[in-house]
This record gives sequence, C-alpha cells and structure tokens, in this order.
Amino acid sequence: MADSGPAGGAALAAPAPGPGSGGPGPRVYFQNPPGAAGEGPGGADDEGPVRRQGKVTVKYDRKELRKRLNLEEWILEQLTRLYDCQEEEIPELEIDVDELLDMESDDTRAARVKELLVDCYKPTEAFISGLLDKIRGMQKLSTPQKK
Repeated sequence: MADSGPAGGAALAAPAPGPGSGGPGPRVYFQNPPGAAGEGPGGADDEGPVRRQGKVTVKYDRKELRKRLNLEEWILEQLTRLYDCQEEEIPELEIDVDELLDMESDDTRAARVKELLVDCYKPTEAFISGLLDKIRGMQKLSTPQKK
C-alpha cells in the first residue's frame, strides 16, 4: 500500500478510556475506503484490507500532548476536590487551556479561571496558582506545528 498519509484514509478512533477502565489508550488506524482510487501508479498491493497504525502525533509534539493530558487529568482531580463531588457531578464548565495561553498576563488568566469557578464555595486560589504554574511554557495545540 502506498503511503498516502492521513488524508488518504479514514481515521478510526476509539474514545479515550475512563479512569479504571483498564486497557491501553485508544489506537488509531488508517484504512483506505473500499474501492478508493487515485493512489497513483504502483500504489496498492491487492492484499485485501490492510490496517496500519496511524501517526496521530505527526503534526503535534508527543511530549506536548502528554503534558496536556496530564494537565487535564490534574484539572479534573482538582475540580473534584474543589466541588467535593465525583467527576460526573462537576458543574458544566470549560477551562480552555489554549484560551488561557492566548492571554497576555497571569493576572488576566487568573481572573478568567476565577470567573469560571464563580460557583465554587471552596477557596480557589491554590488551584488557580497551580494551574498557572503548570501551563507556563506550554504550547497551544489548536494550531499544529509544521514538521
């Protein structure tokens, strides 16, 4: 099969497993749709459906993705403590790390997070300070890096 890159096949992904579900993280495979044309001369070997593990981190730095995942897990853990509830019971709020990274200063970031946590009855200063420390030096993921 010719290497047509991620654009040449359909991405099949499973959702990330929840905590305690066991098993490894999701695997992504690329598979050309049946009857796909346009592979070019000498393209595909007709061996039936061939699945190969896709490289979902081609455009993103794997270390940055790991940092982001760790940050999101930390945020969930902290929010369950702040709201004194299970993960499923946390009030609907979205802490957008990319939005925070776009902001000019830590004061602006802190004000935005405090605004999001307005319904929290516990002190949020330690959480906000920890979050700002953790995002310092991180890169945005919404704009992929060219390699």
